[in-house]
Amino acid sequence: MAISLSNNKGTAARTASRLRRQARGRKKIAGSPQRPRLVVTRSARHLFVQVIDDTVGKTLASASTMEADVRKASGDKTEVAKQVGTLIADRAKAAGVSDVVFDRAGNKYHGRIAALADSAREAGLGF
Repeated sequence: MAISLSNNKGTAARTASRLRRQARGRKKIAGSPQRPRLVVTRSARHLFVQVIDDTVGKTLASASTMEADVRKASGDKTEVAKQVGTLIADRAKAAGVSDVVFDRAGNKYHGRIAALADSAREAGLGF
C-alpha cells in the first residue's frame, strides 16, 4: 500500500510531518484476519477508532467520541478517551477479535492516545 505525500503540498508543516510519520509506520503495520489493525484518528476535539482487516479492507468495529453515550460523559478529553478505549475493546470482542496491531497513525504515544490504548488493554484487547 503506497501513500502519496505529493498531494499534501498545501498542508501545514506539522500536518505534513505527521503524514510522513504515518506513512513510515504503515510500511511496517498491516492488519490480518488473525490480528486486525486498530487505527486511531485524532482531532483537536474528538477521537475515532476503527478495527480494520486490511486483507479485505473491511471495518470490523468502530467507536468515537461523537457517539451520544460518550458525549454525555463528563471529564476531560483524556477521561473520554479511556471510555472510548473500553468501548472499542467490547465491540471488537463482540466481533470475534481478541488481538490487534496498534496503529497510532503518526501521533505520539502520549496523552489521549496512550489513555485509549491502556484502557483497551485493561478491557481485554491484546496488543
